[in-house]
Amino acid sequence: MPAPTPTTLKAELLRTLTQTLTALEAAHADTLAAATHEEAKPENDKDTRALEQSYLARGQAARVEALRAGLKAVGAMKVDAAAGVVGLGAVVEADEDGEPRLFFVAPEGGGTRLAKGRVLVVTPKSPLGDALVGKRVGDVVEWVAAGKSRSAEVLAVR
Repeated sequence: MPAPTPTTLKAELLRTLTQTLTALEAAHADTLAAATHEEAKPENDKDTRALEQSYLARGQAARVEALRAGLKAVGAMKVDAAAGVVGLGAVVEADEDGEPRLFFVAPEGGGTRLAKGRVLVVTPKSPLGDALVGKRVGDVVEWVAAGKSRSAEVLAVR
């Protein structure tokens, strides 16, 4: 099965992030409603339900804004690998200890699996994404994940 194109992966990532944003916005709205609901009013000075709900709502609001910015960055991302150099929008085929791996480098969505689980999204903020950016075919990348040193050879950049 041929590797998916950067264009199709970008479109799938945008759909996935949009779905995540929709769910997160709904959860935020529910939390906000719960924080201001009549039943959330403190019954005594030890009752912190409303305060806890407001802290949760504040955290969710920050995540919503961060995801909106990430969605905008993914939407603006170009998907043409500049002269075979790994950067945002690149699909990277790599060999890690004899195992073929496919990565899609994007500004948001790290850890997301695309193309029916065959492609892992990595961001430049992650150890692997940071190691990949700027590499070319034939380069070996090294990174640490879960306290374990790992390495892979870049086989192709699209």
